[in-house]
Amino acid sequence: MGTVRALSTQSSGVRLAEAVATFLDTIAVANTRRGYAAACNRLVADFGADSAVATLEPDQLAAWFNAVWGDRETKTFNTRLTALKTACAYWRDQGWLTGDPLVRLRTRPIPADRIRALTRPQIELILTTAAPLRDRVLWTLLYESAARTEEALSLDVTDLDTANRCAVVTRKGGARDVIVWQTRTARLLPRLLAGRRRGPVFLTDRPARPSVALADVDPTTGQARLSYRRAAELFEEHTTGLPGGPFTLHQLRHSALTHAAEAGASTPMLMALSGHTSVRSLALYARVSAEALARWQAQRDPAARRNRPGSSRRS
Repeated sequence: MGTVRALSTQSSGVRLAEAVATFLDTIAVANTRRGYAAACNRLVADFGADSAVATLEPDQLAAWFNAVWGDRETKTFNTRLTALKTACAYWRDQGWLTGDPLVRLRTRPIPADRIRALTRPQIELILTTAAPLRDRVLWTLLYESAARTEEALSLDVTDLDTANRCAVVTRKGGARDVIVWQTRTARLLPRLLAGRRRGPVFLTDRPARPSVALADVDPTTGQARLSYRRAAELFEEHTTGLPGGPFTLHQLRHSALTHAAEAGASTPMLMALSGHTSVRSLALYARVSAEALARWQAQRDPAARRNRPGSSRRS
């Protein structure tokens, strides 16, 4: 249940900072609350904590929103707008706001993306780029195991079976499952662990704050578990200068499943690799890439076969 707050009011209504705090208190899911807070707290910072909710005005709000998030990717734009629309709906329900100050804004359509899988040369470039060991181990593990980023970041050292190149993870929905990696990860992982036997596998660069749960702190170094947000930021930074970049961590999983499908992996094998329980969900990942399509077409090209060295020609 959310916190009950006694709100102070001005002649024009409830203060924006208090309205935001009250709204965020109603959101029980931590990840959703953090995402909504990014938009709402920016609203408070730019419009002022003491401004009244009732004074938010459509033209001004639209200009501000487009200046802050207008050039961001569609997903970010839509996520921030959804957060503010949800907040405004809540404030209207409380009687603190009339009308819709976001009426000038619309979510953007998300175009179908059929080329999210990276090519093998792109993967090789990413995995050999100059980056800290921790980041290279994470990226390599994500590609070789096709694990979700959240699954990899939640790993503790005690979850690992390094001798058999596998680990126990918690899949979406809470199911316990096994991920398996290959030689490159097997070679890098001992260097990352450096003899550690407990604590999170992937750690931040600095000591954990006192508020961090003990389960997310390495008892040897005092460092905290690496967060998804920070891991994603670092991956984007390191891949910005690469051809076709920047990329997302999810593309490593997507690429792994696509490449496995192209190599002839069966549907049951792909489902075991991905952790999917639905063939329909798996189909979104196991599409043939443009790279594989080009190879297939070249192999079937009769003119190309006739021109290959050693091929016979009829006179």
